[in-house]
Amino acid sequence: MDLTSRTVLLTGATSGIGRGLAERLADAGSTVVAAGRRADLLAEVAAHPRIHPLTLDVTDPASVASAVAELLERFPALDTVLLNAGVMLPEDLTTGDDLATAELTVATNLLGPLRLAAALVPHLLDRPGAALVTTTSGLAYVPLPVTPTYSATKAALASWTESLRVQTAGRLEVVELAPPAVRTGLMGQQDSPHAMPLDDFLTESLSLLAQDPTPPQVLVEHVHPLRFARERGTYSDVLAMLGARTR
Repeated sequence: MDLTSRTVLLTGATSGIGRGLAERLADAGSTVVAAGRRADLLAEVAAHPRIHPLTLDVTDPASVASAVAELLERFPALDTVLLNAGVMLPEDLTTGDDLATAELTVATNLLGPLRLAAALVPHLLDRPGAALVTTTSGLAYVPLPVTPTYSATKAALASWTESLRVQTAGRLEVVELAPPAVRTGLMGQQDSPHAMPLDDFLTESLSLLAQDPTPPQVLVEHVHPLRFARERGTYSDVLAMLGARTR
């Protein structure tokens, strides 16, 4: 995928992986529309001359409709959508007290991407060489027990992405980006020795994304133990290791 001249919508662009991708894609020459809820953080990201802010709350259908209308009016050349917004919160399933957390996680990580895709896929199908990228997680393949709904929503999004790829074959490039743990503020992993440095993740991921042909899954080496645990017969061991880290 040529990353130098695209018009990109990137959700969850105010921090972590999203902000890093927005800045890297803009540096490469693409026009990036950075979407997020907080105007102050969007203003920081949009200091880059090729990054433009868009206020969007993916959990709110009215916000999605309004943002999509503004997006397509201002950027009719939109040809790439990167669905990256997400939340990752711990839950204790034994207490019965975390239903609100689960509902927020589903609304953000699953319903948000589905709403945006429903609004934007018809537009993308009319754009030559268009692409849609979903950010899932290595935890779609082996769950982190302390974040059960997060892991479940990422597994669902990975499955949905495969179906979209089949339904739009030959008309839309559909890619899954499945990060490992990365040193960002998500779950306080910015200093975790188990997490991949953000710059390293961005460099390796964008190098894979820029390949021709584009791989259907962008999988840095660090995520392979999760992504291929079942194939390697290590699923139970990896799951136990993830459970032990959070006790």
